Amino acid sequence: MTNDATRRTSRISGFHKLGVEERIDLVAGFADLEDEHRRQLARPSNIDTHLADHMIENMVTTIAVPVGIATNMRVDERDVLVPMATEESSVIAAVGNSARQCYESGGFTTSMSGTEMIAQIQLLDIPDPVRARFLILERRAEIERICNACDPILVSLGGGFRDLDVRLIGTDSGCMVITHIVIDTHDAMGANAVNSMAERLAPDIAAWTGGRTLLRILSNLADRRVVRARATWTCEAIGGAEIRDAMIAAYKFADNDPYRAATHNKGIMNGISAVVLATGNDTRAVESGAHAFAARTGRYRSLTQWEVTSGGDLAGAIELPLAVGLVGGAVKIHPTARALLAILQVQTAGELARIIAAVGLAQNFGAMKALVTEGIQRGHMSLHAQNVAFAAGAVGDEVAEVARRIIDRKSINEAAARAALVELRGPA
Repeated sequence: MTNDATRRTSRISGFHKLGVEERIDLVAGFADLEDEHRRQLARPSNIDTHLADHMIENMVTTIAVPVGIATNMRVDERDVLVPMATEESSVIAAVGNSARQCYESGGFTTSMSGTEMIAQIQLLDIPDPVRARFLILERRAEIERICNACDPILVSLGGGFRDLDVRLIGTDSGCMVITHIVIDTHDAMGANAVNSMAERLAPDIAAWTGGRTLLRILSNLADRRVVRARATWTCEAIGGAEIRDAMIAAYKFADNDPYRAATHNKGIMNGISAVVLATGNDTRAVESGAHAFAARTGRYRSLTQWEVTSGGDLAGAIELPLAVGLVGGAVKIHPTARALLAILQVQTAGELARIIAAVGLAQNFGAMKALVTEGIQRGHMSLHAQNVAFAAGAVGDEVAEVARRIIDRKSINEAAARAALVELRGPA
């Protein structure tokens, strides 16, 4: 590959047909990668290269995300160890510390509305949308038959068609008729199942109404799959009434201001997405559904709610859609995801979702308490300082000592870490 950037091209015919090593060589040449980077891309990981190559397109390498275990979690009277995949310091520690502080008061209690997913079928070019809506609703039994015939295995496991809704949406280009089919996807996240049903049903809807169907796809606003978790932290456990009241004030800030709510909910998703990723589920689907749910009232708000109990303790609750599964997709074929699911010892997708919701609530408690007491940076930066020390070249016991020195100096950056490392090691 030429070193002349003006002659490089990303128009690479047949790239997908090359072997992984050949792709790496081509990319390395294109980007003038150093040998160190070329070797890193080719290093093996805990997922087989052949499997990874068949999970995505144009695969060249895998990227390892650390997986840690959140301890102290008690969910619905059962102690669980929760695997979390994240690159961010303090996330896992916050969950474990938060769970410890409510462990003696019972931990987390959860519930779930069900395991139903929605697929939407968009109908256009309808002069009489009200009549079209009725024509579709009148064929509920036929729609149920068509949908269930798409996935007889799902039906045999207790899933399948559950409900039908037809909505009229006014736009500047006319009224759209949107059909919702509601499918119980059981222990699967269900995207493939509901998408297949929507695509199979679309031609019939067009024929019944005389319109033109366009999009046929699931909605990630899975409001038929809402999970709830609640817990109580005693006033004594959290450090007194002053901290309790400060946390209530922090919550009210988030619930009434979208600028604060965005960061508040991001913290919640730090915990939720880490478990979703660790178990091979779709982080993007869960995140989009959560944020859409947070705006369901017409204003973006907190995913959690906090209040003071009659006894003066702090009670927290979370409610959000969680479309996760135990079968299908990466959950089924990724060996590390299967191993991490085994740690959780869950038997149903509902159990997994309820644990994830509890983690989100624990994460929110930890973030708010840190914010109203020592500030988010103290705990976060103390862990981040170790990463900085490592990047500066510290090894073994040097990492903790270099981190301590740059924290004491309130200068947590790589230059300060290198200077501290020189001091620690002494003259060469």
